[in-house]
Amino acid sequence: MSAVMVVHGGAWAIPHDLAEASVDGVKVAACEGFSVLQRGGSALDAVEAAVRALEDNTVFDAGHGAVLNADGEVELDAIIMDGRTLASGAVSSVNNIANPVSLARAVMEKTAHVLLTSRGANLFAESIGMATVPGDTLVTENERKAWRKNKNFATEVMEDFNCQWAHDTVGAVAVDSAGNVACATSTGGIRNKMVGRVGDSSIIGAGGYADNLIGAVSCTGHGESILKVTLARLILSHIEQGKSLADASQLSLQYMGDRVRGAGGAIAVSPSGQWAATFTTERMAWSAVDHDGLWYGLDPNERLKEQLSQ
Repeated sequence: MSAVMVVHGGAWAIPHDLAEASVDGVKVAACEGFSVLQRGGSALDAVEAAVRALEDNTVFDAGHGAVLNADGEVELDAIIMDGRTLASGAVSSVNNIANPVSLARAVMEKTAHVLLTSRGANLFAESIGMATVPGDTLVTENERKAWRKNKNFATEVMEDFNCQWAHDTVGAVAVDSAGNVACATSTGGIRNKMVGRVGDSSIIGAGGYADNLIGAVSCTGHGESILKVTLARLILSHIEQGKSLADASQLSLQYMGDRVRGAGGAIAVSPSGQWAATFTTERMAWSAVDHDGLWYGLDPNERLKEQLSQ
């Protein structure tokens, strides 16, 4: 069984000045996750490692690159899911955790619950000794400037997700040498979102889903639209019906666009090692590592390849 790692850095109208850094970031994260698989690590370990790398990269809207809500605060969401057991952990609206994907995994492994939110999630983090950071350290100066410039246009943001200053989610899917799949998704949400708003990224079946019997998916895009069609599970349902990963993803994204006018993207991997990266926004930064090498793309129909350094 060949191990595969796929990551995305968000589906939106990525501007040219962020394009190179976005592609570089997803390539680094994919290699980070794949190195875990090469060392015999599980798919679950690999997706956590890859998403942590993206959360630590200020180019992306997760962890250290988080956008601000209407009150100028950080509210982070994340999910992780193990396709072997269907175990899942998630957190939403946390404000002082640098790597919410790891807190989500702790929820999965150390509690009887799937999702903890806001104060409860932060209290849980304290109870297990997870390091916290001041929320303002997770925000870049460029984000503060963008928030100040656009804070009076929250309504327009929600109505036009594909605008140039929208910002979005990161995620990863993997299959390990034993054929186990896993997914993880993490986000800071949409700039100027209402306080307490939770999108798809922490919701099982919407922002991500993993099942060894079918595959694993991580989604990105307009959270409210993804929630309405339960995008991750919809993609896997099409795969169950015999569609390829790429066709299942494209059909589901097209349905979301037709039904609720939502744009987005998804990465998917099967237990046999097939993978796909699909989107209906202007751009999506993505990268995959398999036995053939490192693949990556940003624009529609772009599928570039590099050999992995030995």
